Amino acid sequence: MKNILTILLMVSYCSGFAQQFKETIKKELTFEKKSDKNALMIANINGSIKVEGYDGDKIIVEVSKEIMAKTNDRLEKGKNEIQLGVIDLVDTLILYVKGSCSDFGRSNQRYHRNERAGKGWNYNWSGWGKDRDCKEEYRYLMNFTVKVPHGIHLALSTINDGDITAEKVSGGVYADNINGSIKLTQISGATNVSSINGDIDLDYDRNPSLPCRYYALNGDINIHVKKGLGASVSFESFNGNFYTNVETIESLPVAIEKRPKKNGVEYKINGNRYKVGNGGVDLDIETFNGNAYLKEI
Repeated sequence: MKNILTILLMVSYCSGFAQQFKETIKKELTFEKKSDKNALMIANINGSIKVEGYDGDKIIVEVSKEIMAKTNDRLEKGKNEIQLGVIDLVDTLILYVKGSCSDFGRSNQRYHRNERAGKGWNYNWSGWGKDRDCKEEYRYLMNFTVKVPHGIHLALSTINDGDITAEKVSGGVYADNINGSIKLTQISGATNVSSINGDIDLDYDRNPSLPCRYYALNGDINIHVKKGLGASVSFESFNGNFYTNVETIESLPVAIEKRPKKNGVEYKINGNRYKVGNGGVDLDIETFNGNAYLKEI
């Protein structure tokens, strides 16, 4: 009975979107000004992001675009409205999704946990449900596969229907996923990663030398480093534990962290702090419902 019900649900789902359209978008991009500060931002909404470092100097972009709708008219509307957007800021490139309900630009609001409030580029969702009546009459996916020079910095984000993966990059990596996992392998730069519903897996090619932050609301955090790590590790969780195979580790005294805010100063008391090896770079680990694993390999 369970198998029959599953099949019926799948048939019902598929019949709901009888019309489908697929295409592959390809682009080759270059930085107008090349430097060690070059950065690529990919701001996705529905779909995955896969980035791989390589020996070239171009950004090679391939996006799999898929539109699903109940009628041909709605399908055509989706085909025309959903497009790949590109912003060239000379030393920084931004890839985003153009759509009728996804205004993108400089924004003074924030929709996720990582610290970008009031800064940078983002989608503006503030008009939803107020002075805008925006409803997409189709479903879409934009799956990004991108090759980048090894040394550039990355800012990657998506919301639904996809995971974020990046490998073979030595620049800093910022990654934010709402409903999906994050996996970074063969990395060596500063990392700031956040996932709401998904695990976080990191494999460092060289141990971190700059401060890093890891946050998972509903998921585990797995951090693999090389032997000989020297760091100051803080761990905070509502319903999770911290595990490590590091042999040289000791507890540190309670720390009081001072953070400037718009309305004053915020003080945060953190008692779960550890000195790993000889100490050094700050690694800030936080979960809500999930464990954290720090493993030397």
